Amino acid sequence: MRARLVAGVGVLLLAGGCGSRQGQVLPAAPPAVKVARCVMSFPDVRGARLARARLADDIARYLARRPGRIVYAVHDLVSGVTLGYGRHRDELITASGAKVDVVMALLARRAGRLDEDERDLAVRMITESDNRAADVMWARIGGSGAMSAFYRRIGLRHTTPGRGIYWGGTTSSPSDRIRLLKVLVKGGGGLSAKDRHLVLGLMGRVQEDQAWGVSAAARRGDRVALKNGWAPRPFVHGTWAVSSYGRIAGPGRDLLLSVQTDLQPGDGAGIETVEGVARMIGTRWDGLTPTVRRPCPTNPLP
Repeated sequence: MRARLVAGVGVLLLAGGCGSRQGQVLPAAPPAVKVARCVMSFPDVRGARLARARLADDIARYLARRPGRIVYAVHDLVSGVTLGYGRHRDELITASGAKVDVVMALLARRAGRLDEDERDLAVRMITESDNRAADVMWARIGGSGAMSAFYRRIGLRHTTPGRGIYWGGTTSSPSDRIRLLKVLVKGGGGLSAKDRHLVLGLMGRVQEDQAWGVSAAARRGDRVALKNGWAPRPFVHGTWAVSSYGRIAGPGRDLLLSVQTDLQPGDGAGIETVEGVARMIGTRWDGLTPTVRRPCPTNPLP
């Protein structure tokens, strides 16, 4: 009996031991900690060089299929990147593109103090490309002699004003159009910030049917300020000269762009060429400054 009782107690103890082990709650494993990986971005110098060369080659192939002479220049005030072809060619006329020059010259001479009539003329010259208004302002500034002095003052080396009363015969290079835009954006030539704001504001309000040209480089939401020129050349085989220059600014870029053409079979062909170049530049510009990502350097303590 005693042995049977002891055996029963042993079985009971054994059963109790098994039951307590089965009910034991184990602590949960700690959640995995995500360690942020340190990565740094660096300019991809080789990639940038290749991307720029490809874009320049592609534009060259496009221009080889287009009629007439075509030159262009583009400079980004944000990245400092510059591209172009025939940037210093100075024999192409600006036509109505010279109207901005005339307004700038008069503002510089008058220290920004234009009378009400002159302000109206300036508005009509730039937003509507009014030729009669340009005739009046050309006379008021003093014609080609005064314009030559103004061009020297702002550092334009490849721009020659039209002779006599023919302001539309002003010739210029893409590089000088970029220089002119830089003066409007950054200052110089005796123009105050208010004067520059006035001119760029008018260039940003050209009427809709004249808003073609370098505006083709703009993305949705970019700000555009431009002036176009177009003129028949009856004494040059009945061809046309078509040009466009301006500023296209938005997130990550501030482009100054000039595209000039002549010997065009018509104004439509010239506009198509200008916009073709501008569109290629605008679409691919962000890819010209690639970056590479590398792990941050480690400096373990000794």
